[in-house]
Amino acid sequence: MKQPPKPLGIYIHIPFCKSKCIYCDFYSLPRAERQMDGYVSALCRHLEESASGSLSTSYWVDTVYFGGGTPSYLGEKRLRLLLKTIRKRFQVSAGAEVTLEANPDSLGDWRTAQALRQAGFNRISLGVQSASGRELRSLGRPHTFQQAEQAVEAARQGGVDNLSLDLIYGLPGQTLADWQRTVEAAAALEPEHLSCYGLKVEEGTPLWNIQGVLDLPDGDLQADMYLWTVERLAQLGYGQYEISNFSKPGRASRHNLKYWNLEEYAGFGPGAHSDVGGVRYAFVRDLEAYCQCVEKGGEILSESERIPAWERDMEYLMLGLRTVRGISPREFESRYRLPFDGIRSALERFRETGHAMEVGERWRLTPEGFLVSNLIIGEVLEIVAEEKQRRDTRVRR
Repeated sequence: MKQPPKPLGIYIHIPFCKSKCIYCDFYSLPRAERQMDGYVSALCRHLEESASGSLSTSYWVDTVYFGGGTPSYLGEKRLRLLLKTIRKRFQVSAGAEVTLEANPDSLGDWRTAQALRQAGFNRISLGVQSASGRELRSLGRPHTFQQAEQAVEAARQGGVDNLSLDLIYGLPGQTLADWQRTVEAAAALEPEHLSCYGLKVEEGTPLWNIQGVLDLPDGDLQADMYLWTVERLAQLGYGQYEISNFSKPGRASRHNLKYWNLEEYAGFGPGAHSDVGGVRYAFVRDLEAYCQCVEKGGEILSESERIPAWERDMEYLMLGLRTVRGISPREFESRYRLPFDGIRSALERFRETGHAMEVGERWRLTPEGFLVSNLIIGEVLEIVAEEKQRRDTRVRR
């Protein structure tokens, strides 16, 4: 009997930027505008080739996400062409969530926003980051907060009713009061969704090289910023559903939930990752190599690994404990045929310290627990690894 199509998310990586932020470790290229048309051509061809197989017959697309880089920097016409190709080649549901990441300085006016909305982009994620001009300049951001306000107004006038704003705390020289002003200013724009990330100093970025001379907030101050954010956004009607993400009811990012819920997604573009049909793979982080492989053939993958559903126990725990929904003992034991007892004992200890809680039959971390989630998740994964080792030993005997 033929299986019905399954839901699929599509991710499109747009690697172009007006300038490179000092903290960014994503694959992106500043001042590469001359390569845009060639890239869009290669990307359309790759989408068409991929749609000729099982991706178009075995799946229906319920989310599309244009990330970067700065997708809005690609320009309205190119974006509309890419989305038109997806809609033509894949089974895209009528109610699909279609997200465009944008910088406030490159979104354009309300006419541009309207054209994008009419093309099918129904969610915009704006990289605002801060309401402080000094903080934006310290990050190398190419916009002002006034431009962010103008971009929000343009999006609304263009008919976009699902808007997300990205913010970053823990910036050089930032105080708790500074961060509170940013959150209040962003919330005053009444977005449906807010993402609040702590600044990460990634090796290989310009920020990594100069971190020693910057006045970066310490861990205690960042913890205060985070806990205040959770409480304040709850007061404003934004429910937390993942460590860094908050939304009005019904406005959580459906595409990003695919990653945390172990659902399937297909990525396109240099550096894009996919997890489809039990195979996780990624494409080369090289724009020219990617385009050449698409146009002329060649090895386009940088990695590929087959991981059956029953071997994803670690992922289930690691990703589930990042969410407010948390993890279910019943789900875990039925999916992975492993006991939950050891995990429960660890979570009960963290419950005593205020870092975990049991809600109904599910376990989740508290906001305080999210602050030390790496430590908690690491301990839980170690328990599972030891149990699997004992199981394998019994099998060999």
